[in-house]
Amino acid sequence: MSDTPYTPPKVWQWETPSGGEFANINRPIAGPTHDKDLPVGKHPLQLYSLGTPNGAKVTILLEELLAAGHAGAEYDAWLIRINQGDQFGSGFVEVNPNSKIPALLDRSASPPIRVFESGSILLYLAEKFGAFLPAEVAARTECLSWLFWQMGSAPILGGGFGHFYVYAPEKYEYPINRYTMEAKRQLDVLDRRLAGQRYVAGAGYTIADIAIWPWYGAVVLNEVYGAAEFLDAQRYTNVLRWAREIAERPAVKRGRMVNRTWGDPAGQLHERHDASDFELRTQDKLAPEG
Repeated sequence: MSDTPYTPPKVWQWETPSGGEFANINRPIAGPTHDKDLPVGKHPLQLYSLGTPNGAKVTILLEELLAAGHAGAEYDAWLIRINQGDQFGSGFVEVNPNSKIPALLDRSASPPIRVFESGSILLYLAEKFGAFLPAEVAARTECLSWLFWQMGSAPILGGGFGHFYVYAPEKYEYPINRYTMEAKRQLDVLDRRLAGQRYVAGAGYTIADIAIWPWYGAVVLNEVYGAAEFLDAQRYTNVLRWAREIAERPAVKRGRMVNRTWGDPAGQLHERHDASDFELRTQDKLAPEG
């Protein structure tokens, strides 16, 4: 770890990768780096994603919609390997000019509708199928407030705390302390909110829970960053109760498998094109990828 203070230059120049596990995918410019068309499957909904917390939000909702009887929510989920730069292919950039997963293309419309940003995708699907979003104005507004709370807060948990605690090539006390303090404050906000009700929005299980759980639920269950002990997650008893309950939902279990490329091969479904894939095409049942 360097003890030399850093003095920012007058004008920043991109000279070398920033270091760390994801240095090869970070760059200060937008747009595609190569030509590559996206694959298209048989269903109207085409999802291009990876099983990160942001990606899991969408696959969990799609599986919840199917479990609730919305047959039109059948979907093809294609794997976007961000460590290999798939998000910078020309086809992906056409669907999401921000080059981030997840990205959705709804081909049931003419012309097809592109949807990017995970919160926008959740809202689009909830409105399209009239599910997991309250219709009454006050309840709907509360749900959306918590949805956007997650969208604004999770970068602190992911790009802030997660980066400096896990992925940064060197550990620095100042950023770890700064982002840990804010991550714990956010967990306290959520814990207080869940003290008197079963679900976050207070109107049953909604897209607010689906958005928040893959980040905050997974963190307190020690499934993201391995930081539950460091964050003293056991003190957030209401978040833990909520997180454990949602983790047991069958649709959540399925959704978390889709586009997942790490962990137990039996829990990885790199691509999902049919409900039978959960039984037939998990990685433990397929030949190793070459």
